[in-house]
Amino acid sequence: MSNVKKTVISALCVALCVVLPMAFHAIPGAANVCSPMHIPVLLCGLICGPLYGLLCGLAGPALSTLLTGMPPAAYLPSMLAELAVYGLVTGVMMRLVHTGKKYADLYISLVTAMLMGRVVAGILRAFVFAPGSYSMSVWITSYFITSWPGIVIHLILVPTVYFAVKKSNVLTVNS
Repeated sequence: MSNVKKTVISALCVALCVVLPMAFHAIPGAANVCSPMHIPVLLCGLICGPLYGLLCGLAGPALSTLLTGMPPAAYLPSMLAELAVYGLVTGVMMRLVHTGKKYADLYISLVTAMLMGRVVAGILRAFVFAPGSYSMSVWITSYFITSWPGIVIHLILVPTVYFAVKKSNVLTVNS
């Protein structure tokens, strides 16, 4: 896929990082539980590769905060780290994992990125952004228990969209 197509898709994903959370915020509490900004970042990494995914993971939340105030500035640094890791790792893993089964490759890439992003964000919150006031139980609660509906949505929606884009032959998707 050309760099122009990757740039356009990445820009679309960054725009979705602004628009999707606005839609989810119309339902009280839905954005915190469903994590809609994660969807376009994961897709960008899968479709465009690690560099574009990384940039989308940084630009999406930053632009959303500037334009809408979401996420709030206090949460932005850890969210930038989490989503940057999501975009980077999905792209890297899709290049490295070759089981011979497309769905396995995708799910291995997706789950690895989602775990690594949560670990990096948790470590940064514990040691940099909120030292002394962040615990393992807070991390597990916020990144896994409260957000489990979002995790399920991501594991269903992201592969569905990815394979729909791939099947449509509109784009040549990495893998």
